Amino acid sequence: MILRTLSRLALLCGVVTLPAFGQQGAAPAPRELPVDKVIAVVGTKPIMWSEVQEYMNFQRQQGADIPTDSAAFLAYARGVISDLVDQEVLIATAKHYKIDVTDAEVLQTVEGEMKRIRDQFKTEQEYRDALKGEGFGTLEELRKIRVDRAKRDLFQQRAIDSLKAKGRMPSVAISEAEITEAFVKAKDRLPRRPATVTFKQIIVSPKPSEASKKATLAKLDSLRAEIAKGTDFEVVARRESMDQGSRELGGDLGWARRGMMVPAFDQMMFALNPNIVSPIVETVFGAHIIRVDRVRPAEVKARHILLKWTIDSTDVLRAQAEADSTLAQWKKGVSYDSLVVKHHDEAELRLMADPVPRDSLPAEYRVAIEGKKALDFAGPFTIPNPASGFGKIVILQLATVEDGGEMKISDIRDRVRSQLSQEKTARRILDQLRKELYVSIRM
Repeated sequence: MILRTLSRLALLCGVVTLPAFGQQGAAPAPRELPVDKVIAVVGTKPIMWSEVQEYMNFQRQQGADIPTDSAAFLAYARGVISDLVDQEVLIATAKHYKIDVTDAEVLQTVEGEMKRIRDQFKTEQEYRDALKGEGFGTLEELRKIRVDRAKRDLFQQRAIDSLKAKGRMPSVAISEAEITEAFVKAKDRLPRRPATVTFKQIIVSPKPSEASKKATLAKLDSLRAEIAKGTDFEVVARRESMDQGSRELGGDLGWARRGMMVPAFDQMMFALNPNIVSPIVETVFGAHIIRVDRVRPAEVKARHILLKWTIDSTDVLRAQAEADSTLAQWKKGVSYDSLVVKHHDEAELRLMADPVPRDSLPAEYRVAIEGKKALDFAGPFTIPNPASGFGKIVILQLATVEDGGEMKISDIRDRVRSQLSQEKTARRILDQLRKELYVSIRM
């Protein structure tokens, strides 16, 4: 369904758990009709009462609460019919714009859905019994229905994309009163606000000794000389590079835009002319030589050879002492900006500026900040670094600490505003499209 009602704001916040496929509890049956009936027409496409019933059954499987009171059920059915009309209007629009959708475009998604459905049952027989209970004769019948529904969804999405591209879906302004009204309606179904924190940190990584560093640079310099004498860059990369992600590809990093790599690597990569081997570049990962293969606007395709720094326990002790000293300076008032430039591992995040739930933090962080309040320092503590086998040392200062509790409108104002704007924009264009097409609702 393309449109979402305000009552589904709770779903946006991730609090609705969908039931398993085949869950018991059928929708209340309306008055029996001896034959199927045209309930609405969009253009030349009739919408049958059986389609309405099928769609309500689908909504029930997705967790919808179908009313049992006859008056409420009638109102619900009218809403379903209106949704189906909107869908057909968008599909008709897609076809007007010569948009097509093939089975192949949705088959992978459908197969994923089929697998998720199957995984909810312990045995194949239990699965097939559930299918029969839902009115499906065979797996192919279910697959066909899912493919048809996925194609309908894709038709609608592409129609909306085309309408946006043609400037027919300008954003609609949302007032604070509308946001408040939507929040109040959904408040009882919203999740509790999780306990959150924001912080800034300095992560100190163990660095190689001068002797070890010189040995690594000397070896890489010899590899660079070997390439200069005629050995293929790709051959040397496959033989010597310690970057497991690109080694077997001859050091190929694929296409990269500015800012995707650490600064020193990024600067050298974008300064090189194609087919020139760079001087040695040092980063927190080790020492690299780089070759650019191709260039196009705003991005390059490059290869590299990496020799990682050799780290030992003495280097780790030196990093721990550096972290202790850095924290002491920070607490005494030395500016964070100056400390982070000198000591922080550039491969790691500096700031956690957006509130992050405590429960989603790594265990080392949760333990370190337990009982802390805003502006408190935490650390030093160690986080794992699988690349080297030796941990990195973290020190941080909490910026904000928010306890969990009842969701407040300020927590989701932007999300509500965005959703309401999308809904009103969609409703406006759908109403206009209904006027442009022949639409008749006969309930």
